[in-house]
Amino acid sequence: MKLQIKNSQNKIIIDKRKIRSTILKILKILDCADKEISLSFVDDENIKQLNKEYLRRNRSTNVLSFSLREGEYGDINPQILGDIIISVETAQKDALNGNLTVSQEIDFLIIHGILHLLGYNHENTTRKETNKMRQKEKTLFAAVYGCDAGLI
Repeated sequence: MKLQIKNSQNKIIIDKRKIRSTILKILKILDCADKEISLSFVDDENIKQLNKEYLRRNRSTNVLSFSLREGEYGDINPQILGDIIISVETAQKDALNGNLTVSQEIDFLIIHGILHLLGYNHENTTRKETNKMRQKEKTLFAAVYGCDAGLI
């Protein structure tokens, strides 16, 4: 696994070693341990700018994923999955609302982002596809934390 982690925010401390370990575990479960991912941590203002520029949504969000396996040139380098950007400010808010620690919320957002990179979708799709992604998120979260998948 090749993983690039960039921390462009100063709201929370990012434990890169723990994140690297979590991502490796997730990719092994998904049989993608040899893939490459870029992960960036930003604040709400930065993710809002990216969301507006690339998705035409003028608001902050918790996570953005940019797959390099899609589109006309998606097969050039199948080892590279793509980029995941996480807003730690929104992650903190979501963690409070979801009764999770910030670390758990970030891990959940990493799972969510990786699934998007692998083609899972929950927007503008069927209920069946949305449910498929939600179930996979729960299964992976439970595997990472060794707990009941019903917690999320």
